[in-house]
Amino acid sequence: MAKKKAIKQSDLIDFYMDYILTHNHKPKSVYAFAKDNNFEEQKFYEFYGTFEALEQSIFKIFFDHTIAALEKSDDYHSFDARNKMLSFYYTFFEILTANRSYVVHVLDADKNKMESLKVLKHLKKSFTNYVGMLGIETIDLKQEQLEKFQKRTLKESAWLQLLVTMKFWLDDTSASFEKTDIFIEKSLKTGFDLIDTTPIKSIIDFGKFLYKEKMHFN
Repeated sequence: MAKKKAIKQSDLIDFYMDYILTHNHKPKSVYAFAKDNNFEEQKFYEFYGTFEALEQSIFKIFFDHTIAALEKSDDYHSFDARNKMLSFYYTFFEILTANRSYVVHVLDADKNKMESLKVLKHLKKSFTNYVGMLGIETIDLKQEQLEKFQKRTLKESAWLQLLVTMKFWLDDTSASFEKTDIFIEKSLKTGFDLIDTTPIKSIIDFGKFLYKEKMHFN
């Protein structure tokens, strides 16, 4: 009998993503998954309780890799909130693109939308915490409860914007996903301009871009 492998969490993720892309469905059971990859079933449970928990962790890991890459950049630390967010988006979508086949499978538009959002649960928590630490300037409302509501609304709006951008990227068929890059630049500029209550020109410009692309959200 072949000796069982000593595995790490990253090994489980590699095995799982490879299985999904090869078979186009989840493993039938943890036992079968462990047997196929020659490791003890109990090793799986040292890291995850279910396949769903593993799937949720993958998008959190994409986020963590994004932050790790940004933290290595001296320029990033000198950026204002707008440019930090822009850097985050470009880096995050580079990582998504490197894993596009898996991401498309998991977030397929034909699947149950609530299930897709559940997969992004840990990503949402990490991303909204990140947004809260950017120090984005908002209107001074001079009232604690209103300030808390404004901050919560800002985080939820930023999360919605990320979801919309992911949907655009999933549907993007342009070379090197260049239209997604344009979408990121214009949508973030518009979002920050709305927060700053600055001129409406960028909003109109973004609207023209969306109209030109004839976006349809299911």
